[in-house]
Amino acid sequence: MSDDELYRRYLAGDSPAFDALIAKYSGRLVLYLEGLTRDVRDAEDLAIESFAAILAKRPAIRPGGFQAYLYKAARNRATRFYMLRRRLPAFSLEDAQLSEAQNARPEDEFLKDERRRAVQRCLANIEPEPREALWLVYFEEMSYVQAASVLGVNVKRIDNLLVRGKRLMRAELAKEGITDARE
Repeated sequence: MSDDELYRRYLAGDSPAFDALIAKYSGRLVLYLEGLTRDVRDAEDLAIESFAAILAKRPAIRPGGFQAYLYKAARNRATRFYMLRRRLPAFSLEDAQLSEAQNARPEDEFLKDERRRAVQRCLANIEPEPREALWLVYFEEMSYVQAASVLGVNVKRIDNLLVRGKRLMRAELAKEGITDARE
């Protein structure tokens, strides 16, 4: 069932429909927020607050816009949260863990882990704006429009950030000895 249908059902009084949205996005949202906050507990709290705000306010969300609305609300909460403490770090992937099913042979899993760590090191070495754009588009699989909404920039800016981010990533990956990186 689509996000739009689930949200529409929630607004009509079907509470389990919102539970399905929470189940779909909570893990990924916490991972995203952990990259911003560098603290999983704060990330979990901010994710809960973001879902709770939607539950309380019941905002009108344009069709196809639930994910972008949720991530933008969460990002704004993280910014306010850390601005109050004057310690909002740049977006970081150091502590964010990418989860995958554990189906492979141990040696295959080791190679995947090594490659994942190399990618995370490379991402940590590039500028914050392109890094966050790459995360939203490639890891969160958001459209350019959704990522632009989350970051508060226009779609052309997302395109430029991604071009620059991919160029920077290729250079960083080459330093790690990874030369077969796909676009």
